[in-house]
Amino acid sequence: MIAIKLWKETVKCDLRGNTQFTWNPTTCARFYKKAAAFVLRAVGKHSPQLAQAVVQCGALESLVICLEDFDPGVKEAAAWALGYIARHNSELSQAVVDAGAVPLLVLCIQEPEIALKRIAASTLSDISKHSPELAQTVVDAGAIAHLAQMILNPDAKLKRQVLSALSQIAKHSVDLAELVVEAEIFPVVLTCLKDSDEYVKKNGATLIREIAKHTPELSQFIVNAGGVAAVIDCIGSCRGTVRLPGIMMLGYVAAHSENLSMAVIVSKGIPPLCTCLVEEQEDHIKAAAAWALGQIGRHTPEHARAVAVANVLPTLLSMYMDTHSSEDLQLKTKRALKNILQKCTYLPALEPLLQDAPPNIMKHIVGQFSKVLPHDSKARRLFVTTGGLKKVQEIKAEPGSLLQEYINTINNCFPEEIVRNFILQLQVPILKRERRLLFTLLWI
Repeated sequence: MIAIKLWKETVKCDLRGNTQFTWNPTTCARFYKKAAAFVLRAVGKHSPQLAQAVVQCGALESLVICLEDFDPGVKEAAAWALGYIARHNSELSQAVVDAGAVPLLVLCIQEPEIALKRIAASTLSDISKHSPELAQTVVDAGAIAHLAQMILNPDAKLKRQVLSALSQIAKHSVDLAELVVEAEIFPVVLTCLKDSDEYVKKNGATLIREIAKHTPELSQFIVNAGGVAAVIDCIGSCRGTVRLPGIMMLGYVAAHSENLSMAVIVSKGIPPLCTCLVEEQEDHIKAAAAWALGQIGRHTPEHARAVAVANVLPTLLSMYMDTHSSEDLQLKTKRALKNILQKCTYLPALEPLLQDAPPNIMKHIVGQFSKVLPHDSKARRLFVTTGGLKKVQEIKAEPGSLLQEYINTINNCFPEEIVRNFILQLQVPILKRERRLLFTLLWI
């Protein structure tokens, strides 16, 4: 490639300090380097194949040499090109690492120029994202401490890249996440959730999510630092995909244990999730909210009741039955309903679902009634007066099925005359229709 050949000669010339020309060789070399780096970046960014071609031409060695250049613009151009190569896959990232780029990139984030800091942090993020081994290489170069110090930098674009890099490191393993936490990013990182820049908010929530997902201990640490409350406030103050990492973070925290799930409930995390379920247009955001609600409600009857009283169960059922919902949304709402229903003993929230639920959901609803009604006389009286018992008689269940067993258990909780009366009420309209049909046939 012409650009690479020109660049190599330029780099060699600059290293020799050749001054035989009438023009300033250092200045011209600088412009050549930046221009060549731009060309390499433009070629390598489009596909792994093109990036591999850049690597095979031997460009990495020259790019790494330019990371040591005195000119910040040359360093920036080289870091940018390396990032575009590394972002494609782990093999290309490993090639960048093998060329010796990581220690020099860590030095670049310590330079005073903001633009250079941004690009160097972005490239470290691109290297770290592919595997634990690559992330460990970045950690071993001492990147975490320097990245953590820049979380409060006033430049929003720099904060985006810093938070992204820390997220890509923390996501791979418990050990890496703990190293990020040990850099004392809490509670400092929580201020990013109130930033005016939406991408800073999103990346800050992503970092917290990637730490919280690993263990109950890390999630508890975040709760103690005020992280759950801060994420809930963030979800309420933004819209669209910016909400997504915060929604998922609440789900991860709640999934770990009863106590952590209760921490989300006590922090008033359920209403914002319900709002996301109703307000958002994108199915993948709704699916995440449904999943998070399912994780909150799946532990005990108390947890399930907290979700049920928010009147979210009919919404979940409606989305599950909506033919326009994506396959992922239908799957997530189905699982959330199952998780919540299997623990829910708050019957007033279940009764409205008796009308429209399909058989695979109905068995979980009726199953909960069959568990509660035999032991609660007040609930039995309300079940009759609110029309619940009548609705149960309207359910068409296969003989011998689990659903039919649940219905029989419910019917056995009441005097036979009451059950028979409801069955007759259902049969009377049918008999009337049959009589009208017979009368019509006789007159034909």
